[in-house]
Amino acid sequence: MRIAEVFNSIQGEGKLAGVPSAFIRTSGCNLRCVWCDTPYTSWDPEGNDLSIDPIVERVSAMPTRFAVLTGGEPMIAPGVVELTRRLRAAGFHITIETAGTIFAEAACDLASVSPKLSNSTPWQRDGGRWAAAHEAGRIQVDVIQQWINAGEHQLKFVVDAPEDIREIDALLDRLRGVQAANVLLMPQGVTMAELGEKGGWIADVCRSRGFRFCPRLHIMLYGNVRGT
Repeated sequence: MRIAEVFNSIQGEGKLAGVPSAFIRTSGCNLRCVWCDTPYTSWDPEGNDLSIDPIVERVSAMPTRFAVLTGGEPMIAPGVVELTRRLRAAGFHITIETAGTIFAEAACDLASVSPKLSNSTPWQRDGGRWAAAHEAGRIQVDVIQQWINAGEHQLKFVVDAPEDIREIDALLDRLRGVQAANVLLMPQGVTMAELGEKGGWIADVCRSRGFRFCPRLHIMLYGNVRGT
């Protein structure tokens, strides 16, 4: 599978924020978010073709037993299900970070599902050539429901403006069995200034609704740089 990077860092987002983790970032995505913070896995995918053995060997040498499969969209990577099973056999707790457009029976301890809101559609980028396909594919309610039904999960929404909250509510109304504590709101941004500007009112929404506020610890610690 095409791998953009394998690295050891601190989980920056979600329920396991702060946990040292081994990250396996696949390259390639079926969406094109206008604000994508890893364009080297989507807009301009790059990386090396690796088989499962060297991937498992690299993460097994790291001082953690928490593994995170991320991207891009890891669920489109050939062999991803087998990779998760091998990681499980090696004793890893496995988080899969996915946009929730594709489901497979992978070994997964925490499904970190990030449905893409309309704020992600790249109408103005690259002449809008990806916009229609992105808009058509970004929300797959049945697939998101499969991830919810499969076990431990979190629904992580990238929030850019107050009107995004109505869109989140509309999606939650279409899903079953979602608890407020499993809904995470994360400010859109790749700098502390951007995150701080939006964080206050988003935190207020979380307080009033019982949602979780989702910081981006890796941005705070390292900035928006690769390998973190």
